[in-house]
Amino acid sequence: MSGFEFTISATDGKARTGVIKTPRGDIRTPAFMPVGTAATVKAMLPAQVRETGADILLGNTYHLMLRPGAERIAKLGGLHEFMGWERPILTDSGGFQVMSLSKLRKITEEGVRFHSHIDGSEHFLSPERAMEIQRLLGSDIQMVLDECPAFPATEKDIEKSLALSMRWAERSKAAFGQQPGHACFGIVQGGVYPHLRQRSAEALKEIGFDGYAVGGLAVGEPQTAMFETLDAVVPHLPPERPHYLMGVGKPDDLVGAVLRGIDMFDCVIPTRSGRNGQAFTREGTLNLRNARHAEDPSPLDAECRCVACTQFSRAYLHHVVKANEIIAAMLLTAHNLTYYQDVMSELRAAIPKGEASRVADRVARAYARDAS
Repeated sequence: MSGFEFTISATDGKARTGVIKTPRGDIRTPAFMPVGTAATVKAMLPAQVRETGADILLGNTYHLMLRPGAERIAKLGGLHEFMGWERPILTDSGGFQVMSLSKLRKITEEGVRFHSHIDGSEHFLSPERAMEIQRLLGSDIQMVLDECPAFPATEKDIEKSLALSMRWAERSKAAFGQQPGHACFGIVQGGVYPHLRQRSAEALKEIGFDGYAVGGLAVGEPQTAMFETLDAVVPHLPPERPHYLMGVGKPDDLVGAVLRGIDMFDCVIPTRSGRNGQAFTREGTLNLRNARHAEDPSPLDAECRCVACTQFSRAYLHHVVKANEIIAAMLLTAHNLTYYQDVMSELRAAIPKGEASRVADRVARAYARDAS
């Protein structure tokens, strides 16, 4: 694991805070990774993303292999140079996108053959090809290829899928090989079945990875099922390695997962919501399309440091959202990412003091309400 090191500096129950050291910079944990699926965090410049407090971004194998192509990005200096982001990048292997976006997919032992959601062209993604693409991109943390079955699924179907994912994980790790300064993470699958999750965790530990992700959640299951799954699986993950919950979630999801031992997150919710007039604040979720904001001179969130809150009123944000102005997506995305990073920062400060539950409870209470 040369050049990649995880150090835990404090714990509070199962919650942990620490630092992942990489050649491209430190990642403070708990960490939220803004999603830059296609080599861009939508409506944001890289410097603006960094200003929110982000230490690391996420890119995606599936989208980048389709457009503009991993080989082209490699010729242009790799993903960091291509998108103007000098700090660490984690790339998802594309398994979830193949399930959720691609058409006419066929899964075999060798890999998955699918048709692009962009133009219908046919492609094949194997564990070896997924790792080759991530190597070409130059990503700092590379994820194994897995199958991500949709929710709900029967226990029999999940068990079959899990076995395939574990075989693919072993092939992915072999294909990753030796890449000093880069890391390879395994992905725990098993649906909402604790014994299958534990079986997956044990299989991945046998293979040996630099970090361990929990996948196959945030696919439609209720929050209680997600938390029960984390309660069942996290104790079976190596405590000295980073724990990453993939594709999650809303603020109350994140804080609840931190209390259960998760260190890393990614999700499109803050950016997608920002483009759709929705803001996450210390008061809960606000829908800026609602007429009650039309003449409100107050800031979106009085405690927030972002440009949307320090320079503009709720009335202005309501106006540009209703008018479909581009600046609306820019301002609300910047705000939402800043809020998410502030929640992570609060947790990092609270854990050494034994106050993680206090922060989590406050956030959970704020989000136990509908958007207004």
